[in-house]
Amino acid sequence: MSPRSASVNEELRRRSRERLLQATVDLVAERGYEATTLTEIARRAGVARGLVSYYFPGKRQLLQSAVHRLMHLTLQAALERAPRPSGPDAGRELMTRAIDAILGLADAHPLLMRTHMAGILTAEGFIRCPEQQRLARLLRETLVAYGSSDPDTDYPLLRALLMGSVVAMLLPGAAMPRDRLRTELLQRYGLEGELGVSSDEGTPSGGTRGPGPGGQR
Repeated sequence: MSPRSASVNEELRRRSRERLLQATVDLVAERGYEATTLTEIARRAGVARGLVSYYFPGKRQLLQSAVHRLMHLTLQAALERAPRPSGPDAGRELMTRAIDAILGLADAHPLLMRTHMAGILTAEGFIRCPEQQRLARLLRETLVAYGSSDPDTDYPLLRALLMGSVVAMLLPGAAMPRDRLRTELLQRYGLEGELGVSSDEGTPSGGTRGPGPGGQR
């Protein structure tokens, strides 16, 4: 049997890493962070335990990458959902889809997203990884489509507003309703409430038209 090519080995490594990330999301969502071990993650992913340490320095870093992958895939699916927006309002539609996608994750995966946000606020802080960079790239591209002339400056603000809204939705004992936060974000970016999610996805309209790009509040 001839040895595998470098490209085949690289693809196998990529698939193993993806399985670890997916297994982490699944297990933490099911059991919580403390009850999930790296051994269980490796077993769920179907890979050797040593591969976890090969790819990630620890469980917290693994979780951040796993959640950023989930956020990236969710955002990508929302932005690419048919019918694809076109015409002069395409950028506004994409921005609304982005807001709905991130708030929707907090609704769908409260334990996972609460654990993720808590980890960012610990000593490890915000970890930059390939998954986080893909998420950032999608958000920057959305800002460009929306009409931002300086996405590198506008991106950190959008990220902060989205993160703040997720924390507000998940704050134990003082959670704010998703609809209220969604309305505030839509108003901040001058978006119409009926844009974004389709009617069967359960997010009601509620935003009001405000100023567009360049006239943000």
